[in-house]
Amino acid sequence: MKRYRFKKIDAFAVAGSSGNPAGYVRLSPGEEITDRDMQQIARELKGFVSETGFLREGTPGECDLSIRYFSCEREVEFCGHATIAIMDDVVRSDDRFRNRESLRLRTNRGVVTVLNRTGEDGMVYIRAPEPEFSDTRPEIRETAAALALDVRDIDPAIPIGVVNAGLDTLLVPLASLDACIRCSPDYATLRAFSLSHAVDVVVVYTRETAFPGHDLHSRVFAPTFGYLEDPATGSGNAALGNFLIRQNLWKNRTLVIEQGPDRENPNIVRLLRPEDGGLMFGGGGRVRIDGEYVLSTGAPPGQPE
Repeated sequence: MKRYRFKKIDAFAVAGSSGNPAGYVRLSPGEEITDRDMQQIARELKGFVSETGFLREGTPGECDLSIRYFSCEREVEFCGHATIAIMDDVVRSDDRFRNRESLRLRTNRGVVTVLNRTGEDGMVYIRAPEPEFSDTRPEIRETAAALALDVRDIDPAIPIGVVNAGLDTLLVPLASLDACIRCSPDYATLRAFSLSHAVDVVVVYTRETAFPGHDLHSRVFAPTFGYLEDPATGSGNAALGNFLIRQNLWKNRTLVIEQGPDRENPNIVRLLRPEDGGLMFGGGGRVRIDGEYVLSTGAPPGQPE
């Protein structure tokens, strides 16, 4: 039997919204954990959190901390909502970082900057990995069918895009908020579609919002990770922001995105274009569980582990 420090934190939760749950295992200096154990923990948490992040101390001179992410099915190269949840907790609870303006975090997609603005607007911001754009995209009718939508629901004024800002992301513009809210794809169908086109997640979005002052409404589907919908997302919305910049459709410094199927209580993701370039996504976290994760090593019942 193994025990690890564990928290369950909801990222991007505001007011009446539920946010996106992330698991958080904090490893002490020198504490080791195998890939198999990380995957087992993430598998056991299926349906309870979307992904689990495993945080350890960084390498002096390179990064302050290092993290890996696992879904119930596989390792995830980069997970925005788990990064928001975990880094928000780190800067609030770790005295080393409480008053730091920024820190550096190593991920499988490279070292990213974490901006601590919890004292100003109650959020942390994560610099998204540099975007990679692809000109290969699925046909519109096939895309609409995979999403259980009509072709007329897709906005003809904006092209479908494929961008990697941490994950390979298919971006599908919709013509109305109604289409975005009622989008209800079949898990197996969308999973097969995503795998056939080598995309990790599918983002649908519209310029029509439920609340004034917001810029977009999005929903993010991630069937290749073992679940249908991601209720609040950093990397998916970062891919969207980078695509809009490239299309010359986002010219301001900030972008406020409503996310999720709930029209009345959406989760909120904020995007920021720093003066030194790039793109950052921001949000906060709410700790729901704080304790230990007890991992069984698989001994037969009635025998010591």
